Amino acid sequence: MADINKVLNLELIDRNIYQGPIIPSKLTRTFGGQVAAQALVAATRTVGPEYRVHSLHGYFVAPGNPEKPTTYLVDRVRDGRSFCSRQVKAVQDGEATFIMQASFHQRGQNGPVHSDVMRRVPMPEDISQDSSRVRPAYRMLVDDEWSDWDIRVVPKEDYDENPYTASQQVVWFRSKTKLPDDETMHICTLAYMSDMTLLQAALVPHPDAKVMVASLDHSMWFLRPFRADEWLLYDQISPSASDGRGLTHGRIFDREGRLVAVVTQEGLTRTLEPGQQAIPKREGES
Repeated sequence: MADINKVLNLELIDRNIYQGPIIPSKLTRTFGGQVAAQALVAATRTVGPEYRVHSLHGYFVAPGNPEKPTTYLVDRVRDGRSFCSRQVKAVQDGEATFIMQASFHQRGQNGPVHSDVMRRVPMPEDISQDSSRVRPAYRMLVDDEWSDWDIRVVPKEDYDENPYTASQQVVWFRSKTKLPDDETMHICTLAYMSDMTLLQAALVPHPDAKVMVASLDHSMWFLRPFRADEWLLYDQISPSASDGRGLTHGRIFDREGRLVAVVTQEGLTRTLEPGQQAIPKREGES
């Protein structure tokens, strides 16, 4: 079980160098959302308080070891009047595991305003927290690794499906723990949360497929303020799956229907070889 306050509590090693704590896990590789969130924390600490992250783009280039700390090296690419750019490299044993670029923008700019509308779904209080609605390989994560999070998959019969998309899934989620009144904390927490269920959307049409899953890349756009300890609706689709990879896309709304973030991710969805696990776990873990 990962305490998000501990996950995001990076240690300053030197200028532009941070280290993330070791987070106990039953997985053999570090959870991708953890690495992305910590990289974003590192980047955020190198910009002024007048800037807020509006996008990030990351690549998972090697599996991390959850039994070792991760070091984050921040490159201050550019500091402009309205925008700041940062590149972050996550390193273990001298090798990169994750590379991210993030862009920060000063708030208060004027321009046109519009937004997608949240689909009509039952409110989270009307849906039980039932891990049986997720694929068996993910149930250990939902019940144990992610037990600090309230994750409620909306039953397919409770919303109108989009007939023009190949695969879709809708999830309510939030942090069970009350978080500080710090906007950056909520943004970095959502970066962690956004990797939880998204790749499952690529497998909805293939319930019996035996595949290995892993995040390959991850992009996010932060659009409006929100709280990660209040209910958010993660409306997910998968436009395509082929060649052992699944492309997924998610729009995140608050319960008032405001679009607060957008996520796009490609992940590994490769047919399992004999003896392989869908999500590699330590021996003896179910």
